[in-house]
Amino acid sequence: MQNSTTRKFFQLAYGRVLDLARRVAVTVALGAALCSCVAAEMALDGVSSEPPQISSKIIAEMSKKGMKAESPVLVRIFKQESELEVWKMDGSGRYALLKTYPMCRWSGRLGPKTREGDRQAPEGFYHVTVGMLNPKSQYYVSFNLGYPNRLESALGYTGEALMVHGACSSSGCYALTDQGVGEIYAIVAKALSSGQNHFQVQAYPFRMTPENMALHRSDENLPFWRTLKEGYDAFELTKQQPKVSVCGRRYVFNTAFEGGEPRDPLAACPIPVMQPDPQIMAKIEAEQQKVDAALAEGKVSPVAAYVDGGMHPSFRTLLKKNGPEKLAASISGIKYPVSRPEAALADPFQGVRKRMGAGAISDQSSGD
Repeated sequence: MQNSTTRKFFQLAYGRVLDLARRVAVTVALGAALCSCVAAEMALDGVSSEPPQISSKIIAEMSKKGMKAESPVLVRIFKQESELEVWKMDGSGRYALLKTYPMCRWSGRLGPKTREGDRQAPEGFYHVTVGMLNPKSQYYVSFNLGYPNRLESALGYTGEALMVHGACSSSGCYALTDQGVGEIYAIVAKALSSGQNHFQVQAYPFRMTPENMALHRSDENLPFWRTLKEGYDAFELTKQQPKVSVCGRRYVFNTAFEGGEPRDPLAACPIPVMQPDPQIMAKIEAEQQKVDAALAEGKVSPVAAYVDGGMHPSFRTLLKKNGPEKLAASISGIKYPVSRPEAALADPFQGVRKRMGAGAISDQSSGD
C-alpha cells in the first residue's frame, strides 16, 4: 500500500514538472517572438500556402528593361530613405534597377546591429540562398538576411532571424507591404531556382553620397560607413556585384589575396595579388576625397532625436490620416499591428529629406 502511494506521489510530481516545463518553453518562445523578428517557422491560417509568382506586370517591366526573370538579382536597402531596391542583370551583363519599394517599418536607429535585443536592423553585406527563403512566414513571406555574417560573427555580434518580410512591424527587420514583399520574394526565388547560387543584399544607413556622409559626421559609426561606401561606390561605378572579402576587422572589395580568401576576419589582410581596375580605384578615391571635403565644411546635421526606427513618408501620411489599425489592414492580409506607431509618426530625417540627392555617382565613360 505504501509503495502504491509513493508511486502515485512521484507520478503526480513528475506530471507537474512536465507541465511547468511546457509552460516555460511556451513563455520563452513567446519572448523570442516579441524581442526579434522570428518570422521563420510560423505558418498562419488564411494565408495561401502557395508561394507568390512573378506577375505579368513585373515580367513586362523586366522585358522593357532588357531583363529576364531567370537573370541574377541584387537587393539594396536604405534605412534613412526607407527604401528597398531590386536590381536585375540585363542583356549587357550589368545590373539595372528594376523597382524601388517603400518600406513600411524598420526599427532601431542608423548603425549596425551588434547584439540580440537592441532592435537594430542590420547594415552590411549579406548573401541569401534558397534555404533562407520562407514561403510560410508569420509575416506572409520572408527571407533571412543571414545576420550575423562572417565578419559580424567574428566581432562577437549576436542576434538571429533578421528578415525582410510583410506587415508593418519590426524588431530588427525590414518590413514592407504584403504585396511588395510578395513581388520581391517571387523575383529572388525565380533567380535562385534558375542557377544563381545566392543573391547579395547591401544594407546601408542612407544613400552614401558625400553630403549624407557629412550630415552624419558626428556619428560614432562614420568609420564603418566609410567602409560600406567603398562597396557602394564599386557597385555604383560598375553596376557589377562587388566581391566581398573580410579581413582586418572590415569588408574588403574586389580584391584577390595571396593564398586565397582570408580565413580570419579579425587578422590582418593577406598580401593582395589582384586589386580592382585602376580606373575604378581612381574614381573611388575621388569619391573619398569628396567625402573628406564635405566633412571639412562643418555643416551641422539636421537629424532630430530618434524615437524608434523609420517609416517611408507615404506610409507615415496614411498613419496620420487613418490611424494604425486601418494602416495595418491596408498593408497586410493578417492585419498585424503596426509596431510602435507613435514612434513611427516621428520623422528624425525630416530636415535631411529635402537635401537628399539620387545617390548615383557620375560615370561618363561607362555607357551601355
